Amino acid sequence: MNFLQERIVKDGIVKSDQVLKVDSFLNHQIDVELMDMMGAEFKKRFYGKPINKILTIEASGIAIACITARYFHVPVVFAKKTQTVVQDDDKYCADVESFTHKCMNHVFVSKKYIQPNDHILIIDDFMAHGQASNGLIQIIEQAGATLEGIGIAIEKGFQGGGDSLRDRGIIVESLAIIDKMDAETGTIEFRNSKN
Repeated sequence: MNFLQERIVKDGIVKSDQVLKVDSFLNHQIDVELMDMMGAEFKKRFYGKPINKILTIEASGIAIACITARYFHVPVVFAKKTQTVVQDDDKYCADVESFTHKCMNHVFVSKKYIQPNDHILIIDDFMAHGQASNGLIQIIEQAGATLEGIGIAIEKGFQGGGDSLRDRGIIVESLAIIDKMDAETGTIEFRNSKN
């Protein structure tokens, strides 16, 4: 079991066979030392890729993206969900369905922050059906930039998003892939992964 799997077993709460609560360390209260370990691991897994930007989506992905960016020495760009009065109208957009919030989000990135010569790593905290990643891929494609891969903290493998992206030839590196959860017993089955 790797460090993230161990933490999920210790502090994660299985709410149902579809929902895992990890807000005590990942997406409400943040364990910065754990985030640092994840950032270092993403750097190892994507070593040698010509990554010059990290892309995520607000809000839960921002913390892990920022810490990962420190290891790559690159900026983080995050897709916004709400328009402000100071926002440019010149932007790339995608519609993203949220598994967690059960709603559709119209996300966007200003065109000045993603250029055709950018080599982008997508980083996010969770992957279920892969909707957020697919939306970010659309934005990268609109910009004519290059997707170098996707790094996910926790992938719910049983929901198929990661495997669907891998079937398209996209490199997806998840630090913990969950194949099954049982709310009655609180047990979690992980797919074999790198340590």
